Amino acid sequence: MPEAPHIEIRDLTMAYGDFVVMRDLNASVQPGEVFVIMGGSGCGKSTLLRHLIGLKEPAHGDILYHGKSFSGCGKEDRESMMHRFGVLFQGGALWSSLTLAENVALPLEEYTRLSPREVRDIVRLKLALVGLTGFERYYPAEISGGMRKRAGLARAMALDPEILFFDEPSAGLDPVSARRLDQLILRLRDSLGTTIVVVTHELQSIFAIADNAIFLDAKIRTLRAQGKPATLLEETEDPVLREFLTRGESTANDAP
Repeated sequence: MPEAPHIEIRDLTMAYGDFVVMRDLNASVQPGEVFVIMGGSGCGKSTLLRHLIGLKEPAHGDILYHGKSFSGCGKEDRESMMHRFGVLFQGGALWSSLTLAENVALPLEEYTRLSPREVRDIVRLKLALVGLTGFERYYPAEISGGMRKRAGLARAMALDPEILFFDEPSAGLDPVSARRLDQLILRLRDSLGTTIVVVTHELQSIFAIADNAIFLDAKIRTLRAQGKPATLLEETEDPVLREFLTRGESTANDAP
């Protein structure tokens, strides 16, 4: 019997007031897969991510985690569900006045009753997982952009989340750093079985990491295609999708 979806998006409409960003979105994310939300600028990728992590409410429809409504549950259940998320925001969102170790320790100190020694051990482990052993006492300004992204990932993993969300993880990175981050995402999926949701328009990353993907189109304001990117490229007869998958961000998908 197939495993139930980890996340279900049902008839979701996203809007800012009367302006509809996307309508009638339906998709599912299976446990332990890398699910990519792709599309051109202004199509609503990051807006969908904000809905998924509870920063914005649906105008219509619902999001379910393990079959349970996220927006329809009570405050206590909602907070419990959110504690199972880890989020890597586009800029890393590290506190500049704190060392990398102190940044990673923050959620552990806030949400657990672990002793200081246990917190230190977990912080070292998480930084080691992202290749930052020996950088515990460095401040964000003292390391590269790629390293800041990895430190942000270590913090996102601090509470051993079931799901990791990434907002444009390769933005601002050189090609080598971006490729290393893609490899790290795949290692986390393979070694920890983590479900990973990634917002990106970077073509190389899309093909490298996606087990499944949805393509949002700003012109028609809904989901245009879904599936494994390589399969979509091979089988599609849609010129808009083909342009996106062969040339990266397509101007045909830019917001008006």
